Amino acid sequence: MAILSKPNVPQFTVDVYQNEYLPDGGREVNAVVTVTSTGGGTTGGHPLPGSSAASGRAANAAVVIMVDCSGSMEYPPTKMRNARDATAAAIDTLRDGTAFAVVAGTHVAREVYPANGGLAVAGPATREQAKQALRRLSAGGGTAIGTWLRLADKLLSGGDAAIRHGILLTDGRNEHEKPEELQAALDACAGRFTCDARGVGTDWEVKELTGIASALLGSVDIVADPAGLAADFQAMMENAMGKEVADVALRLWTPLGSEIVFVKQVAPTVEDLTARRTEAGPRAGDYPTGSWGDESRDYHVCVRVPGAQLGQEMLAARVSLVLPQPDGGTQVLAQGLVRAVWTDDMAMSTRINPQVAHYTGQAELAQVIQQGLEARKAGDMDGATAKLGRAVQLASASGNEDTAKLLAKVVDVVDAASGTVRLKARVAEADEMTLDTRSTKTVRVKK
Repeated sequence: MAILSKPNVPQFTVDVYQNEYLPDGGREVNAVVTVTSTGGGTTGGHPLPGSSAASGRAANAAVVIMVDCSGSMEYPPTKMRNARDATAAAIDTLRDGTAFAVVAGTHVAREVYPANGGLAVAGPATREQAKQALRRLSAGGGTAIGTWLRLADKLLSGGDAAIRHGILLTDGRNEHEKPEELQAALDACAGRFTCDARGVGTDWEVKELTGIASALLGSVDIVADPAGLAADFQAMMENAMGKEVADVALRLWTPLGSEIVFVKQVAPTVEDLTARRTEAGPRAGDYPTGSWGDESRDYHVCVRVPGAQLGQEMLAARVSLVLPQPDGGTQVLAQGLVRAVWTDDMAMSTRINPQVAHYTGQAELAQVIQQGLEARKAGDMDGATAKLGRAVQLASASGNEDTAKLLAKVVDVVDAASGTVRLKARVAEADEMTLDTRSTKTVRVKK
C-alpha cells in the first residue's frame, strides 16, 4: 500500500493485490488495485486543493435533473405525479449553495427551472420556487435523450463547479433521434459531467440507459414501480452531494517493452475502461474514474511484459491516482506498484491471487447473465439455460446473494453449485429487466 499525503488534503490509498510470480516464459501479469478515499473533504477534514470542499462544500457542485415528459409519462397518470414528487425530493436533498436546474425532456429539451439559461443556487427560496415550477410539468411529445444531455452539459458548463452531475429519468425508448445522434451527444458530454440514469416502468431499453450511465461514469437502475421514485431520487442526490473530488484519473505507467492489456473497474460494478485511455506522457496513460466521496473501488489491471530469465524481477506497472491542477499539471494522490518475478517453482507461479480470481469470476458473471438473457429473447432456450446456469454457479461461489436472488426469478435453481437450472416458463418483464440492469453489480472478496 502506498499513500502520498500532504497537509490539508484528504487521504487516498492504493493497495495492490497480485501473485507476482510468473513461470518460465510467462508474460501476463494480473493485479487487483483497490483505491480508497477517506477523510479530508469527504468526512470533514482538510479538503484537496481544487476539490469542491476547498471552496465551500456545496458551493462548487452543480446538478441538473432531467425529467422525461414525453407522452407515455401520462400512462398511468400517477407516473408523472411520481416523477414530480421524486424531483421535489431530490431538490429538498440539495445542500445550500449547490447550483442546480431542472430540464423537461421530450423530443426537445426545455429548462423548467430557473428557466433563464443558467443555474439557480440552492436555498430555501429557490427550492420552493423550483418545486412550484414542477407543478407545471405535463406529459406530451416524444423522446430524444441526446438533446436532454446536451442542454444539461450547456447548463453545467456555464459555471465553475468542480463537481458536475446529472440525474436522468426516462420511461421509454429513445425513439425520436437516431442512435448515432445519442452516441454523438454522449461523446460530447463524456468527461464533462457524470450522470445517473433511471428507467421507470418496463417500456425503456436497458442497453440505452446502461450505455448512458457507462459513458458518463454514473449508476443505472430500474424503478419498476413509479411509487419508488422519490426514495430513489433522494438516495441518488445524497450520493451526489457526498462527492468531493472530481476528475480523478487512474494513471498507469509501464516500462519499455510492457503494455496494458486491459483496465476494468470490477467493484462496485464492472466497467471496462480500456478504450478510455488518454496518453499522459511517455509510456503512461490515464483512465477516468470520475468523482469521489468516502468510498472504495477495485480495478483489475492486466499487463503484458517482455519475457525474462528465471530469477529476474521487474516493475510491470506503476499505478497512480492523479488529480488535474489549475496550472495544467497533476497532483499525485497515491501510488502502488505491480511487480513480476520469474520462477521455476510451480507452486508459486500457478497460485491465483484470491482477489484476481474473485473479480475474474464477477466479470464473467455479468457477461453470462447478459448473454443468457439475449439467448432467451432470441428463443435459444438451450443456450439461455447454459449461460444462466453458469451465472447461478458463479453467483453462488462468490457469495453474490443479491444477484442470486434476481436469477432465481428467471430460472428454477436445481443445484447452484453445479449450475443446474431450468428456465421458468413465465417471467415478469420487470424481473428480467432488473436482472439485466443490475448484472454488473459485484460483491467484494470474501474475507
